[in-house]
Amino acid sequence: MTDRSHLQIAVITGGTSGIGLATAHRLLCRNYRVAVFSQRRENVEAARDELAKEFGTERVFARPVDLAVPAQIEDFFIELGAKWGSPQALVCNAGVSPKGRDGATPFNQIRLTEWNEVLAVNLTGAMLCCQAVGPAMMERGFGRIVLIGSVAARARPKIAGASYVASKAALSGLTRSLVSAYAAFGITVNLVAPGRILTNMAGEPNTPANRAVLAAIPAGRLGQPDDVAAVVEFLISREAGFVNGAVVDVNGGEFLPL
Repeated sequence: MTDRSHLQIAVITGGTSGIGLATAHRLLCRNYRVAVFSQRRENVEAARDELAKEFGTERVFARPVDLAVPAQIEDFFIELGAKWGSPQALVCNAGVSPKGRDGATPFNQIRLTEWNEVLAVNLTGAMLCCQAVGPAMMERGFGRIVLIGSVAARARPKIAGASYVASKAALSGLTRSLVSAYAAFGITVNLVAPGRILTNMAGEPNTPANRAVLAAIPAGRLGQPDDVAAVVEFLISREAGFVNGAVVDVNGGEFLPL
């Protein structure tokens, strides 16, 4: 792949662990400047230190941001703009999936507070980030947006609760709407739908839930964060300029759409 990304700026929400952190590593290797955020300050500091140790401090920008608080999103992009300028790429990776000791909350027991929190982070937060970067991308005539969905929104959910599934399904509609709004301006918007990926959200590989999912994956293994990050890396490249409005499944064959 030709590297034409010299000093381009990418923002990765939820970029301090799992898929987001793996994506940050890949983009920094391609000479991007990378801005990451997540809610917990200790996670932000740990990711910042890890990335800066390998790639230096000049190309890493990390801040704690709660996607459920619109003012924090706005402040992040204002600070980023003052430091580096507007990003060429946005990866909306952050997400929450509430689970208790016995798994996801049964549908009839979901409280409105949980429902609203999940949609605020997984859906509304992504929308606000897209609004924050969209105008500058339109003016520039170039932009790349990748939303991270889930196989749970494309097949019968095995583990995830209704609030998570609904929020991820809504990202498909948001993707199509963004394509309609942005495609004429050289901006691509695509959705990546991972299967079971071994992140903090998925837990340990040998849990009963993960073993059950593994049995349904023809590839014979659970996914790694870098499996998804590799797809994201391509979708935000210039070479992916004619890929727009796609849903890319990364699940080892667990879900095979017609």
